[in-house]
Amino acid sequence: MILENIEMNGKEMPHASFLKFTSHQFLSKLRDTDPHALKIFRVSESNKSHSFWQRDSLAIELFSEDVAIQKLNYIHNNPCQGKWMLAADPVDYYFSSYKYYESGIDRFGFLNHLGERF
Repeated sequence: MILENIEMNGKEMPHASFLKFTSHQFLSKLRDTDPHALKIFRVSESNKSHSFWQRDSLAIELFSEDVAIQKLNYIHNNPCQGKWMLAADPVDYYFSSYKYYESGIDRFGFLNHLGERF
């Protein structure tokens, strides 16, 4: 995922805010819709009871257009590689922005073209 920090959320890093917010949303949604699924995400840690994200996820600053394009290409091609093989072609992977870059169709309603940021 590539995201842009528009406004700081206190002292928290943008990716930390994202992980925290989405984790709370996942927990709330599963409690309401599928409480049995919560056991998959159960952890025994002192600061949390469930974990939805990989520990120490890596946030990389996209300091140039070249780096941004490199990361975007990786994101688009990764679901079609190696052990994942979630689709034969990046355009076929539903949760990808690849189709947006190919056709301009934003099926998610919030995508922006990376080229507009550099």
